[in-house]
Amino acid sequence: MAHVRYQAADLAAARHWYTELLGIEPYFERPGYVEFRVGDFRQELGLVDAAYVSELGAHGTAEAGGAVVSWHVEDLPAALNRLLAMGAKEHEPARDFGEGFVGASVIDPFGNVLGIMHNPNYLDVLAETGKA
Repeated sequence: MAHVRYQAADLAAARHWYTELLGIEPYFERPGYVEFRVGDFRQELGLVDAAYVSELGAHGTAEAGGAVVSWHVEDLPAALNRLLAMGAKEHEPARDFGEGFVGASVIDPFGNVLGIMHNPNYLDVLAETGKA
């Protein structure tokens, strides 16, 4: 796992709450999005303003809650094509978030949202730990 994203109708309140909970400030912010790095491997915990969820291409409404857990993949287009070939349905199409971060999500045949992401942070951590 490389990245978990929660959504919040009140991003400012969620930012404050998670800052207090984690005891750290976000390392990355842009309009509608805040991200922390947490844990021994600095995994990413992202908070997205629920108003932006529809811009990500997600099917359904911004009121739908829950998390999108993204697994790191080396080749996002190939991984996405494999998931679709295995019966998953597109949830959020591939999207370039900048700085090498590219993500997408699918709904598996059992109704679960599965995120995939090419994640440079994850690769940096692997390199630092000698696992790359």
